[in-house]
Amino acid sequence: MDKDRVDQIIDKHECEASSLIQILLEIQSENHWLPKEALERVAERLQVPLTRILHIATFYTAFSLVPKGQHEIHICQGTACHVRGARRVLDTVQDLTGIKPGETDLDLKFSLETVNCLGCCALGPVMEIDGKTHGNMAPAMIADVLKKL
Repeated sequence: MDKDRVDQIIDKHECEASSLIQILLEIQSENHWLPKEALERVAERLQVPLTRILHIATFYTAFSLVPKGQHEIHICQGTACHVRGARRVLDTVQDLTGIKPGETDLDLKFSLETVNCLGCCALGPVMEIDGKTHGNMAPAMIADVLKKL
């Protein structure tokens, strides 16, 4: 992400330190992660210590300090999904993508995470990709879903 784009996001929020989290969310949304150069620019422009920004960026799971894939896959491991076969769904996604939870593939196409609940227990097992919910997942369905990406 270039310096000018970071400045545009900061300017949109009138260079207010109280908008720090929103600024970081916008950078994360566009870039899929928070590059150090972007964080340094935010610190400089908002006059907020870089250590404070890093504390926030590492505290909230919405932020990543390492590159994420273009498509973020979340597999629910909550109780309802678990008893309906979430482990088989996770195993199949791992086999097809070659990555484990917390990892991103080398092509930066996929990132995989497990979550405790996606809030749609009646649809379990649930897989969410880029914010889109895929319910009642079965291992046989996963390859088709991933190919469409």
